[in-house]
Amino acid sequence: MNFVVNGLRAVTFGLYKTVFLIRPKALEMVLLDLPGVLFFSTYTLLVLFWAEIYQQARSLPTNKLRPTYYAVNGAVYLVQVCIWIFMRLTQNEVAIEISRLFFSVVSFCAALGFVIYGGRLFVMLRRFPIESRGRQKKLYEVGCVTGICCTCFLIRCLVVSISAFNKNADVNTLDHPVLNLIYYTLVEVIPSALVLFILRKLPPRRVSDRYHPIR
Repeated sequence: MNFVVNGLRAVTFGLYKTVFLIRPKALEMVLLDLPGVLFFSTYTLLVLFWAEIYQQARSLPTNKLRPTYYAVNGAVYLVQVCIWIFMRLTQNEVAIEISRLFFSVVSFCAALGFVIYGGRLFVMLRRFPIESRGRQKKLYEVGCVTGICCTCFLIRCLVVSISAFNKNADVNTLDHPVLNLIYYTLVEVIPSALVLFILRKLPPRRVSDRYHPIR
């Protein structure tokens, strides 16, 4: 999904002027917002993975985690589509403000998910015996990824919420291509590259639902 997100964002930048000249306005917003929504789904999938590890380690049920992930993401897409439809029907600035505020809330919730489950997993790993094999590496991975993802989602939350009330702070404008590039580099490109680098070794396939201690 990372490649899909970055591919869509690259197409948006490649057709920068064309995108902002597209009419109706709702279609322009779809092209600008869709990569961000997919970015949310991609990284909440990582939160789901960590939540499953934590719940299994604590011998807690995990059967509700995946349905919750699908329900939350389904609700986000449903609300976002409704906003796009409302934008198409009304064609006013209120719909754009609603879209930005909604995405700000979504970004904050993603950051909160990383704080909760990334933090819990980090604390749990710290309680492992110091001599445990791979403990330090896992601590590094979870700590760095949690910090990176929380930072990028909080930056996005702050910028989007400010732009909802201040048009001069809007990064999605034809007049500020460099600002637009810097913003998406900070909140999408660099975090994606760092996370992929840190987690470049894929976890082994799970053979059972039981938790196995980290070796």
